[in-house]
This record gives sequence, structure tokens and C-alpha cells, in this order.
Amino acid sequence: MLNETGQGAASPWHEGELAMQRSIGVVDRMDGPGRNFIRKAMPEQHRAFFPMLPFVVLGAVDAKGNVWATVRAGRPGFMSSPVPEALDVDLRRDPDDPADAGMEDGDAIALLGIQLETRRRNRLNGVIRRTDAEAFRLRVGQSFGNCPQYIQPRSAVFVRDPDKPTSMRPLRSVSLDDRARRMIGSADTFFVASYVDRENGERQVDVSHRGGNAGFARLGTDGVLTIPDFPGNRFFNTLGNLLVNPTAGLVFVDFETGDMLQITGRAEILLSSPELASFERAERLWRFKPESIVLRPDALPLRWSRNLDRGEGR
Repeated sequence: MLNETGQGAASPWHEGELAMQRSIGVVDRMDGPGRNFIRKAMPEQHRAFFPMLPFVVLGAVDAKGNVWATVRAGRPGFMSSPVPEALDVDLRRDPDDPADAGMEDGDAIALLGIQLETRRRNRLNGVIRRTDAEAFRLRVGQSFGNCPQYIQPRSAVFVRDPDKPTSMRPLRSVSLDDRARRMIGSADTFFVASYVDRENGERQVDVSHRGGNAGFARLGTDGVLTIPDFPGNRFFNTLGNLLVNPTAGLVFVDFETGDMLQITGRAEILLSSPELASFERAERLWRFKPESIVLRPDALPLRWSRNLDRGEGR
């Protein structure tokens, strides 16, 4: 999405997003929402939201162009907004996290603030300004909110000091083992990062939430995931990026153990497919082929429990 807003300015969407909107005939209808809701600074509501969170989802791109999604935790207050155009993030560098390689000074990243218990979420992207290994400032490129659809309500508690890393080492591979397959097969939630390089030379990263019934991301015997795209806000941030640059990073969290499965690979959008009929309510599908996999046992100091009385977040 472009940063320009206002009547007569360029479209608020990049060509991939426009192509996806064009595929369902909503380009004109989405022009106004794009100009109204995509901001260059955080509104007060968002500035107050991020400091409440015990974790944040990030998307980053390493030096080889691989995009990674990750989840990082901290005591509430580890994020703060000194001015509407910036978010300060107090997180130490983590060499075990493959996404950390894309968090150097000047790198473009994306953040998703999500409060699972209330199903509230806000998205943010921009450029890192870093002076040390303990924290960074994100200069806001785009800030916008999302609806609560498909978020499975959960409550989180810390099981250790978030400043103390796990003693368990990451497991790296190029194919999914049985443990990784079980995580994917039982997941009702994952996060996906994607990016495009704009004509003006700027990189635009996005990270977003995906949710559904357990096993909604189907894993084939060939190790390829087929993922339904359910009705949404029609921004097409993720799919628009994938249409232009078919590389994605996925992260699955085991909410009971704190394990985290991070995968980067190639993506393909299927606007029509015979398989579509077997995915209830899906409007289209996309496939994801893993290329590099990092399984990080006990990576997160949080444990979550389902809030079943709040419904399925569908």
C-alpha cells in the first residue's frame, strides 16, 4: 500500500493488492477505505494498545531475501510510543531467531499487535532505527487496524522471566518432521509474513494472522500446505504481496508448550481450484512449500489457555 492519501493521490494499494481486488471486482469500492484507514502515524488508541501486550508478532527479511515471521515476548510496557510516528520496542537480539537477521538498523519490518483474549489486533510497518542490541525504534510507514474475525480467544501467563532465554536449542531442517507436522495439523492459528519491494526502492513488509478450525491449514504428503482464504476486509495485504513476490514466512505456536515452528518458503495463489469446494467458506486457496525450517522448543516464556466461553472467533 502506498503512503499517499487524499483525493487525487496515487492509489493507496500496490499492484498486487489491486490485482486481487480486481479479481473480485472491488477496486473502486476499496479505494476510499484504503485512503481513510491506512495511516502514516498511529492513532492514540493504537499508541495505548501496544504497551498493554505481553508479546508481539514480527515479520522480517534476511540478507538472502527470505522472509520470516516470529513471536517475541516481554513484560507489558516493553513497547511504547513516544510520538505517533514511532514505536519503541525493548527486545534484545536473539541469534536463535531466524527473523533476527532482518532486524538491523535501516531494515524494513512489520509488527502485529494482537490481544487474543479480546480478539483485538492492529498492524504496523516501517523501518528500524537501532542504536544498540537491547532495543530499536520503529519509524512508522503504515498503521491500521483489523477486525476480530477468525481469532481464537486465549489467555496468556508467563512461566518464566521473559529476559531469560530457554536452554533448549533450535532444530534446523529443510523438511517437516513428525513433530512439525503435528504442530501444523493441530493448529487453529498461525501468522504469515510477506513483503514487496516498491518501485521507489522502499521495502514494504507485512505480517498478519490466520485462524480457523484446528487443521484448517492442510498438509499434504509432499510437505506442501494448502491454506484457505476466508472472507475478510478485502485489503489483500498478504495475498497481494504474494502475487508480486511469492515468498512467505509462517510461524506456528504451540500455545501449551511455548514451542515455535518457523518456516520460510514459496507461495502460490489459487484463485480457482477443484479443491476449493472441500474448504468450507473459503473464497480462494494458496499453497506454501517449505524451504527452510526452524523448530524452537520452549522458545516462548508464555503459555496460553483457550477461552471457550468467548466462542471460536469466527
